[in-house]
Amino acid sequence: MTELADILTERLQALWGPAVEVSAVRPMPGGASRESWDIEVQTPGQSQRHLILLRDAGGRARQPARNIDIEAAAMIAARAAGVPVADLYDHGEGALGRAYLLMERLEGETIPRRLLRDDAYAAARPRLARRLGEVLARIHQIDPADVPGLPNTDALAQLTELYQGFAEPRPALEIGLRWLREHQPAPVADTLVHGDFRTGNLMIAKDGLRGVLDWELTHRGDPRQDLGWLCTKAWRFGSPHPVGGFGSRDELMAGYAKGGGTPPDEATQRWWELYGTVRWALLCRSQAERYLSGAEPSVELAVLGRRVCEQEFDVLLALGHATPLQIPDPLQDREYPPVRPHDRPSGPGLLRAVRDFLATEVGTTDPVLKFHARVAANALRIAEREALLAPAHEQAHRKRLAALGCRDDAELCAAIRDGSLDHRFADVAEAVTAAAVDKLTVANPAHLAIPG
Repeated sequence: MTELADILTERLQALWGPAVEVSAVRPMPGGASRESWDIEVQTPGQSQRHLILLRDAGGRARQPARNIDIEAAAMIAARAAGVPVADLYDHGEGALGRAYLLMERLEGETIPRRLLRDDAYAAARPRLARRLGEVLARIHQIDPADVPGLPNTDALAQLTELYQGFAEPRPALEIGLRWLREHQPAPVADTLVHGDFRTGNLMIAKDGLRGVLDWELTHRGDPRQDLGWLCTKAWRFGSPHPVGGFGSRDELMAGYAKGGGTPPDEATQRWWELYGTVRWALLCRSQAERYLSGAEPSVELAVLGRRVCEQEFDVLLALGHATPLQIPDPLQDREYPPVRPHDRPSGPGLLRAVRDFLATEVGTTDPVLKFHARVAANALRIAEREALLAPAHEQAHRKRLAALGCRDDAELCAAIRDGSLDHRFADVAEAVTAAAVDKLTVANPAHLAIPG
């Protein structure tokens, strides 16, 4: 941290004068794509200033400087258009050795569970769905030409390419992608699209929205993608309210119309919400690949690989192939008998001891360590459930595939794609749903009960 403080001091002195001094540098939790730092800056005769530094982390694939330039240009254009965005002070790659953005720190909260549950934000919540619609309309009215180099994205083609790039058969996603292809709405004129407009990327204070964050996925494309992404089930965090957990689609669309946007019809909105669910499944898998490839030894990225099945179940739920289920956690009140000649506690009992330690005793003062300790504790829960249930689940999966005349998931995916099992599609959907339920029973059984 001392090295980073020295580099930042040198850079800020070049920007703001020799009297500037960085007095504190603190890591911030969250964010699987890059580091976040809280920076305190002192200037003689002025009050202390707080900045936020976002930068690529060591060991990760370097983000090209031109992408940082696009993100910075989008933030500047959005701020000029009246979108609440942090004031950007500096960006680039060479000055800090990695791609970075340096901006003002906005006051407020981004953590979804606090925003959706804490009394402090109770007054703000009812107004947010409409307000977010107004802000999205403003974003979509920005001239894409104001952001040089903005990539032009075919949303469904990009999704299909990402899926095919893994060469990993996933029948639930095959069903979702086929439905998206067959029901794709008519195109509309391209606009600037934020690309990641959702709860978690919004800075919210007690009085409402303070800022739109994380512009790294900004592109030129269909504006309805942002509306669908905000309402994707994953970003409701268990809330029954579809707009990021805050409000109704009607409120969102009323705000969007008030801001000058043209709301999509219900069928189109639902298409983009399903698109968002498939997209998040693939992004989770993409993040996990950074761990699986050996590029980044991150427990957070490892656990993201086990969240893909949440989105697979949600795809099936949205299409009417699955229904919410109440399944008790297999670890609840679980007792493990000793395995002779080994002593107690048993292997699963030791896993429980370690996860309880991680969840309750590690990192109580360091927010980043505390966050990763909770993630690690969850990883051990998944491992413990898998050790308990995997043999039976594997046997059941083989029987389901055999009943469909398929040797493996790859054959089943091919049949879903080419329609050769359409005459038995009810059986296909039942088998794919049963597999998703098994995976979620291990990865996160509570997710099965959350309605669509």
